[in-house]
Amino acid sequence: MQGRRHDRVRELLKRELGLILQRELPAAEAGVASVNEVHVSGDFRSAVVYVGFVGDAATCERGWAMLRERRAHVQELLGRALVMKHTPRLKFVLDHAIERGTRVLQIIEQLEAEQSPDESS
Repeated sequence: MQGRRHDRVRELLKRELGLILQRELPAAEAGVASVNEVHVSGDFRSAVVYVGFVGDAATCERGWAMLRERRAHVQELLGRALVMKHTPRLKFVLDHAIERGTRVLQIIEQLEAEQSPDESS
């Protein structure tokens, strides 16, 4: 079981990385980056960061490529922002949760639109 400290570090990393990505990845070129989840190892030396992008497919792909290219720089900025013995080594994973959520909302809207005429009869 992970303790309170682990949860606090995970949330701190999530918040700081969100701010860093907002500054470092221009939304016009990369879409809007969202840090959806962070998993930290027990010794805090590594972290898996699940990142999603909002925008069209080409913009999201550019954003993902920019993030991979700038991983070391993002990690350096994170190290400057945090007061920790070791800055976790970051591994970014592309998360499609935002796209799936958007698709689910579209399906719900379609179903509601189809049911609306039937209810008025």
